[in-house]
Amino acid sequence: MNAVATALSLPLPLSLCRSSKFGVKKGVKGGFRVFAVFGEEGGLVDKKSPWGPLFDVEDPRSKAPLYKGKFLDVNQALEVARYDIQYLDWRARQDLLTIMLLHEKVVDVLNPLARDYKSIGTVKKELAELQGELAKAHQQVHISEARVSTALDKLAHMEALVNDRLLPERIATESDHPTTSTSTSVQSLDRTKSKTHMKSLNVSGPVQPYHPRLKNFWYPVAFSSDLKNDTMIPIECFEEPWVIFRGEDGKPGCVQNTCAHRACPLHLGSVSEGRIQCPYHGWEYSTDGKCKKMPSTRLLNVKIKALPCFEQEGMIWVWPGDDPPSPTLPSLQPPSGFVIHAEIVMELPVEHGLLLDNLLDLAHAPFTHTSTFAKGWSVPSLVKFLTPASGLQGYWDPYPIDMEFRPPCMVLSTIGISKPGKLEGKSTQQCSTHLHQLHVCLPASRQKTRLLYRMSLDFAPLLKNIPFMQYLWRHFAEQVLNEDLRLVIGQQERMLNGANIWNLPVAYDKLGVRYRLWRNAVDCGQDKLPFSE
Repeated sequence: MNAVATALSLPLPLSLCRSSKFGVKKGVKGGFRVFAVFGEEGGLVDKKSPWGPLFDVEDPRSKAPLYKGKFLDVNQALEVARYDIQYLDWRARQDLLTIMLLHEKVVDVLNPLARDYKSIGTVKKELAELQGELAKAHQQVHISEARVSTALDKLAHMEALVNDRLLPERIATESDHPTTSTSTSVQSLDRTKSKTHMKSLNVSGPVQPYHPRLKNFWYPVAFSSDLKNDTMIPIECFEEPWVIFRGEDGKPGCVQNTCAHRACPLHLGSVSEGRIQCPYHGWEYSTDGKCKKMPSTRLLNVKIKALPCFEQEGMIWVWPGDDPPSPTLPSLQPPSGFVIHAEIVMELPVEHGLLLDNLLDLAHAPFTHTSTFAKGWSVPSLVKFLTPASGLQGYWDPYPIDMEFRPPCMVLSTIGISKPGKLEGKSTQQCSTHLHQLHVCLPASRQKTRLLYRMSLDFAPLLKNIPFMQYLWRHFAEQVLNEDLRLVIGQQERMLNGANIWNLPVAYDKLGVRYRLWRNAVDCGQDKLPFSE
């Protein structure tokens, strides 16, 4: 599969064909074939020029692989790709050299000394001929550009076929066949498509209990600014109640939100001198869960469960799993030059995987968010998400938005904008101002998500100092979420009744599909998770 991924990353002129005339196995539907396609005819300009050595590149056509019209395995496809790269480089140099030499001829014709020996009619005729040759040369450049564009479109389509449709079967079969040949051909991958793809993306029925491995990650659970010394924050995480508060040293702690005495919710009490006090009988607990005080009785050796808790870059993190915590936490800071303008926390009545599916999808925006940020967006004929062959991040086309899923439950996105609610340019690099968003979807329970939202801008820093601006940002965020929630809640209802919410993935679902493959691998307890490198 690595060879396939390498081939897809090169500008290989591949032809996708659904014909059954070339040995397609009977009963296999939707197969694709790879054929060698070779370039246009062309030649070097005869005239000698001082620029000649700069463009003196060997014509690669004599070394063209003899695969035309044949079915190619991956290694042969790579050989054709190498030839094609050499040919495109050679062809571009010849086109450029031709144009430069023709311009040189124009200068010669217009030379005052040359004009003294030629009639006006002769000069006109020569200029007309040169103009025609220049037009042909420029046309050749446009043909080459069109060829590259066509090849890229074919490659994008082929990448979608391989990564979004064949990769799930490969992951599903690797456990049965741990050793695979490095010379796996496209034909063998084509046969793999006959296996049922939907089995690897069947998200239906009641949400199953979370696999213990999903707990073995650091999870952001609160913003530091919300946790004062004398306050506490109750949360649910994997269907267990917890409460966060600061200890005597100011460091945060996370303990079970249940008193060891009579199971009273601790968050109904208070925080005093770095200890949380139960409102029922006054038992007090420190951030490690140890009971430090028992009024009206003798102090017993009592301890409630506590989670590893850490504070970094303005966020409180916990480790709910049984494995030893990872020594490092991922950074969720916005890129350099951005200023945080809003930090918002919401409790949403949907399973966190459904919310992640929604956040990792942008193709729905012109249809769902017509009253908020996508108001006035046009509907493109094709929406693509372009990403590395084995990555969980990439960028949207035609929208200027970069996006990443960061395990276990974070989505980061950078949006290029010219003014609020309006897109500018075809990529984030072409945009002068940007909005950066962080969404953390904490699995509170199997039908509830704790959402942490952080918004940052690389422009208008004065907005941060406007009184009550936080409430205005929250209002906008709630408007956008409400447009999504009515749809996602409907999805959840049908999912619980047995409908498969991933019934028919298409090309623009790529990032969501990869998240689901990652999630399935976690739920199945696989030792090596996909897209982890």
